[in-house]
Amino acid sequence: MNPSSDLVNKLWRLCALLRKDGVTYQQYVTELTFLLFLKMMAELKREDRIPKGLRWKDLASAEGVKQLGLYRTILASLGDPEKHLDRTVQAIFANSSTFIREPVNLQKLVTAIDELRWFSDERDSFGDLYEGLLQKNAEETKRGAGQYFTPRVLVRTLVRLMQPKPGEIIQDPAAGTGGFLIAADKFIRAATDDLFTLPPTGQEFQIKRALQGVENVEGVYRLLLMNLHLHGIDSQHLALADTLGPDGADLAKTWPADLILTNPPFGPAGGRPSRDDLTATATVSSYQFPFVEHCIRSLKPGGRAAVVVPDNILFEDGRGRDLRRMLMDWCDLHTILRLPTGIFYAQGVKTNVIFFRRGAKASGNTKAVWVYDLRANMPNFGKTAPLTEATFAEFEAAYGGDPNGAAKRVDQGEEGRFRRFTRAEIAARGDNLDLSWLRDTSGDPEDMLTEPEEFIAAIRAHLTSALGEIEALADELEEAVPAELPEAAE
Repeated sequence: MNPSSDLVNKLWRLCALLRKDGVTYQQYVTELTFLLFLKMMAELKREDRIPKGLRWKDLASAEGVKQLGLYRTILASLGDPEKHLDRTVQAIFANSSTFIREPVNLQKLVTAIDELRWFSDERDSFGDLYEGLLQKNAEETKRGAGQYFTPRVLVRTLVRLMQPKPGEIIQDPAAGTGGFLIAADKFIRAATDDLFTLPPTGQEFQIKRALQGVENVEGVYRLLLMNLHLHGIDSQHLALADTLGPDGADLAKTWPADLILTNPPFGPAGGRPSRDDLTATATVSSYQFPFVEHCIRSLKPGGRAAVVVPDNILFEDGRGRDLRRMLMDWCDLHTILRLPTGIFYAQGVKTNVIFFRRGAKASGNTKAVWVYDLRANMPNFGKTAPLTEATFAEFEAAYGGDPNGAAKRVDQGEEGRFRRFTRAEIAARGDNLDLSWLRDTSGDPEDMLTEPEEFIAAIRAHLTSALGEIEALADELEEAVPAELPEAAE
């Protein structure tokens, strides 16, 4: 068995103990984040970043109520901005508290972690372990992946297709737990002998500036920093901020990207973007549309992107159509991948990946769009039938070796999965990009659901999608009706 997988399974089984203490799966991962960070500092002999008395050996040697009290003190102290501790330490422990109520449960968790035998190359050991825990959480909570965890098989596929290069600024404006950034870093390190073949200035750039991102949820930001830290990635350009607010506008202007890889949040945003540069989607109250416009504006001329989007990005009228026209005008939207349903642990979510390159011209950059249908007649992916590298193998071969979609491609016709649509053909459809042609005989994936939580996740996904469409319609109607009617003449 893979050592990392073995450790993941051992730690995850301990979650059953804390469930009796009222701790949820996500809260459990948060507790592990705190404890594993302390343990990691001890393993790597980096405890100089943590004040004496608040270190792993202090916690592990305490017992009972005293141990739980010390643990609470550690969380409060390391997250206290008045202490002026290491930036990463304070960010990981910011506003932290424990969900554990029973001292015996903390004792079992600390003992289990203390007894684990770490293996060689600690960076990969801790990093792979933590990635495994994040994936377990996403699988168990069903909706975790759609919120902040993109399946790593898909992440690796998109990174291979986009081919990140040394010296490029790589961004994820909805960073989640950092899967895209970590995979891009691994891709570059593999191509440069772990950065050894780069000059010193190039190494410094890759470590300190190349990877940038934004995450808006503090709890997820904590997981993001921990994940990056465990993979040896500097986090100084990873911000806790709102991409759809002024910080996002500053990112787009100050650090234009060579490559964007992202899976933005879907559904209602609870309000319109609070920035004035999103002209096509300024009045839209859902996440996905403004995020796509942000990506368009954040790319350098010639910069490329792979962005996961829900189906309504491809077909919604009004502002949706305006956004698609902007996308095809400003960029070369060369490829759309229709993803299988259910891969984000919420069966009702239908998603795609749009691949585009920011054009050098002011308009008319898209000449044709290639669509690969990986949704029709596909199995019901989930825990019993997981995604694998083989799932995307034929698409990768059809996509070709050029990250900007310029490799030689073959239109497979009405019976195949890969087809080409000219810009004129798309315009004739009212710029609707919801392009499908295969007759799907596989049935509705939701027919295969058996667990109550799976039904709940599917219903939630449908309601979120419907609410997003209602919000969009309300935005359109609000624009069409004057804010104040003229007074009637007397």
